[in-house]
Amino acid sequence: MTFGRQNTENDAHEQLDFAIDKGINFIDTAEMYAVPFTMETQGLTEKFIGTWLAKKNNRSEITLATKITGPGRGIFKDLRKHLDFSANSLEDALHKSLKRLQTDYIDLYQLHWPERAVNIFGVRDYKYAANQQWEDNIGDILDRLETFVKQGKIRHIGLSNETPFGIMRYMEEHRKGKLKMVSVQNSYNLLQRRDEVGLTEVLFRENVGYLAYSPLAFGMLSGKYLNGATPATARVTLFPNYSRYHGEGSFEATQQYHKIAKKYGLSLAQMSLAFVRQQPFITSTIIGATSLAQLSENIDSVNVNLSPENLREIEQVHNRMPNPAP
Repeated sequence: MTFGRQNTENDAHEQLDFAIDKGINFIDTAEMYAVPFTMETQGLTEKFIGTWLAKKNNRSEITLATKITGPGRGIFKDLRKHLDFSANSLEDALHKSLKRLQTDYIDLYQLHWPERAVNIFGVRDYKYAANQQWEDNIGDILDRLETFVKQGKIRHIGLSNETPFGIMRYMEEHRKGKLKMVSVQNSYNLLQRRDEVGLTEVLFRENVGYLAYSPLAFGMLSGKYLNGATPATARVTLFPNYSRYHGEGSFEATQQYHKIAKKYGLSLAQMSLAFVRQQPFITSTIIGATSLAQLSENIDSVNVNLSPENLREIEQVHNRMPNPAP
């Protein structure tokens, strides 16, 4: 999602080449990327991936995922007249994504966040009043998506930034014979583990895949912001509003995790990524990087296996400071 803001097209192609050479075969993006969102850079991430796919001629070797933008509190109002999952919006978003990605099908098409209000993106508590106007249209959304599946333009459908209620509503419709949402993509990392409380049982009982994004908490869990550091090219330095993981509790917890990583001879980034990967409900970890050095370290974490002792010490910190970044 940094392709088009922090990364040029050449950067993007270099990173994609490197990742594929290392065995990566899953690429996730969204119509609203690059981030932070502007209309000038909207769609560039998909465009850069599309030019790379065309150049490499390797589409059949890639599992490609993208997302349609949902309601965004006015942030994305210029993207489309109606930010919803209506037939017109799905038609518009999907076909523009297909064109930018230079492909005729999406392997996994995801709803970026629900049409109803949910407590995500730094919001800890559910707000009852925010949903007074929402009318349940889950079945209708599935019917619309099925049209594109039958046309061969989408192979599978999934959710993002969803709650246990939302997933179960989709599963309820699936039991009536409608398409199944096969995955959910939510933020999950050492500072944000709230999905363990209620959602992981849903994943297990309903056989839904879990794609963890922000496994390094916007770079906080690389340790690069500790001790007052503000790296010049880091995301939160460039875009200070990305402060979700920069609260006092997050810094304190990150410092404790950093000590544990050093004790076991690991970088904080690799310990953080290994922790996510070793969770039994994880299907895939969505890593992001702005440099090849970062990407290499992230990918190499697949070779790190945390010991029971290491995991126990992580749990001790978590029990003292659970989920400091909602």
